[in-house]
Amino acid sequence: MEIDLNQQKETFLSCCRDNISREGLDSLLEWLEKSDFFRAPASTRFHGAYPGGLCEHSLDVFSYAKQMRDALSLPLKTEALAVSALFHDVCKVNFYKEDTRNQKINGTWQAVPYYAVEEKFAFGGHGSKSVFLIERFMRLSLEEAVAINCHMGFSEGGNAVQTIGRSYEQYPLAWLIHVADEASIYLLKR
Repeated sequence: MEIDLNQQKETFLSCCRDNISREGLDSLLEWLEKSDFFRAPASTRFHGAYPGGLCEHSLDVFSYAKQMRDALSLPLKTEALAVSALFHDVCKVNFYKEDTRNQKINGTWQAVPYYAVEEKFAFGGHGSKSVFLIERFMRLSLEEAVAINCHMGFSEGGNAVQTIGRSYEQYPLAWLIHVADEASIYLLKR
């Protein structure tokens, strides 16, 4: 998949600035620009496993979240949707590395490129790491923090399983971000 990384970066930055007016946003975006966020994959082999997949996935989650909010007439603010959707996976910043592995192609073994996990900053679970990283720059509302923390749903495992349903009942934004994340993974099939 070939993405115009510069165009996608500008789209992401504009989307953030058009929908989020919060102290610390500029610092968060500056950190993202210095990181690999705009060229990183979204995963090693599932959704968005190509350069720019992480940024693309984040934009897709925001798009789905807005569509579902509107279709369901949920009283959720666009800023909360933008913060939660666009930054839900910042835990994946500087998380992957390009590598090669051997694969049999037409009967012969060949080195093929792939992404491997190279965790440089191990911190809690997927969602809690994103919340922590965002909070270093910009304050989250309680609802946004829960939405980002619970976006993996029951797949996060551990103690989260006991409270995930309650979180979705108390904070519709949390459920919406989880469903938008799943929709962008399974419906777009990139």
